[in-house]
Amino acid sequence: MRRLILCILLLAFMPFSIGCNGQSGQGEKQTEVLLQTTAGDIRIRLFNETPGHRDNFIKNVRVGLYDGVAFHRIIRSFMIQTGDPNTRAGHEAELASAQADTTSQGKTIPAEIVYPKFFHKRGMIGAAREDDKVNPEKRSNAFQFYIVTGRFQNETQLVAYEMQRRQTAIDELYAKKQMENREMLDALRKARDLDKLSDECSKLMDEARFEVSQNPPAPFTDEQMREYRISGGAPWLDGNYTIFGEVVEGMKTVLTIERTKTDAGDRPLKEVRILKASLVD
Repeated sequence: MRRLILCILLLAFMPFSIGCNGQSGQGEKQTEVLLQTTAGDIRIRLFNETPGHRDNFIKNVRVGLYDGVAFHRIIRSFMIQTGDPNTRAGHEAELASAQADTTSQGKTIPAEIVYPKFFHKRGMIGAAREDDKVNPEKRSNAFQFYIVTGRFQNETQLVAYEMQRRQTAIDELYAKKQMENREMLDALRKARDLDKLSDECSKLMDEARFEVSQNPPAPFTDEQMREYRISGGAPWLDGNYTIFGEVVEGMKTVLTIERTKTDAGDRPLKEVRILKASLVD
């Protein structure tokens, strides 16, 4: 029993002591960046499988864009967010708008969602973006990023997330079918033929359910199930945001930042900043 407990403890700490944990390509040189913050250092590794995000992040670091930015959004047991140039010293008046608009700079880059290879386990780094309603292509903000802290998940919770993803797929397909048949449905509404309208909507929903059943969302892999149980994370984000790196050193600093008290808008009451971001030779 003592040996089993020891094994579990070692597994729990492995992702943060060995870094990449097998999620990125081996043999290729990977770029690392050191974030020196007011709470301590965080060392991150950028994935070669997301070259657009990697190169964009490197460019931002080289021009000093992250020097002085604040961690402007912190949600306990979820993530810490930073990278908005407006939050640098001298831009405090613009910070309030940054809370509600994750693309306040208006610049985006194409999504590079490499799923399920990269998923939202603790320590992963993802690109912030606007909601699907205004950003159906899931394009990433060119500046802002988040580091996942998340929470531990049990099997029941993970199964529930899988069911939720399936229902979301059905709802989205149903909405698409309604738009494709909008002219016919509007005509039935105008004619007040509610029985026929109900029948047609039911038919579209049945079609959506059948099509999703034939091509359902991929279930969590064994690796995801294991990592979410042992290390924790945010599985509800999987497949919807670009993950482009991970923390290889400094998760203690990340968790210290996460414990910062916040207001009702998730804004830290105590200022936490990146003092300097630099490429690691």
